Amino acid sequence: MLVFDKIVNKMLKKWWKIFFKNDIFEIIDPEKKDKYKNYLNKIIYRLKSENIIISLKAWVYIVPSQDDKNLNKIDLIEKYYLRLLKKYISYYVGSSYYISWKKALEIQMKNYEVQEKIYLINNKINKKIKIWSYEIIFKTISWKTNNKKINLYSIFNKYVIVKNIDNIDFKVSCLELSLIETALVNDIEIWIPIELLSKTIKKYSKVFNNDIFYEVWKYKYIMSFNRLKEISKTIDESLYNVFLDIIKKNGGLFIWEGLRWF
Repeated sequence: MLVFDKIVNKMLKKWWKIFFKNDIFEIIDPEKKDKYKNYLNKIIYRLKSENIIISLKAWVYIVPSQDDKNLNKIDLIEKYYLRLLKKYISYYVGSSYYISWKKALEIQMKNYEVQEKIYLINNKINKKIKIWSYEIIFKTISWKTNNKKINLYSIFNKYVIVKNIDNIDFKVSCLELSLIETALVNDIEIWIPIELLSKTIKKYSKVFNNDIFYEVWKYKYIMSFNRLKEISKTIDESLYNVFLDIIKKNGGLFIWEGLRWF
């Protein structure tokens, strides 16, 4: 049997599977790899021309089901986005990451819709991957104290939980940390999602672990607590007092810039 036929047989057993170019090369029998290395692009071209794989972007492919072959590129990406996201996570950072900011809070609120930007806090890389209108953003965060730079991933990783979404496990910042992160402007093009923050506070104000708030405030998030203080003021007095106390512990650094709406 030809090498190409063997590759096709193996790939057809992997429905719903995302492949990078190197993954396709790994399917080739070990003893044949040296011989076919220079022909990999031709093999990929033939796989695409025979509709065995569909290209999502350069060197990224999916093995489609019969129904998927009729989908346009946007719908195909949206359908497989979570699997694509997991693939990139595994490739670049393995298990050393967590989903952060607005998407993390949306997940906590049981909203699993695909978001145009998703931030992945990790301990080693800053990288942006563009997939049509979607962006997967790997980001490191740090804090300076006494001229020493501390990687906050190693500290915040203890506040991470695992959420299963469409049978895929993702690491996500916990309810309290995601609330704090979402109240911080991380992109000048994004407004603070006041409505989402308000809904979260209304729903979970009685079950927040306040110890996490008191731990996280030490690491550059005073602007977040100022915003959360203002939002909680008319929702939950006890939570308002927690945020007020945290600000006072930070030297009474009250900051007002107006609450920006999303």
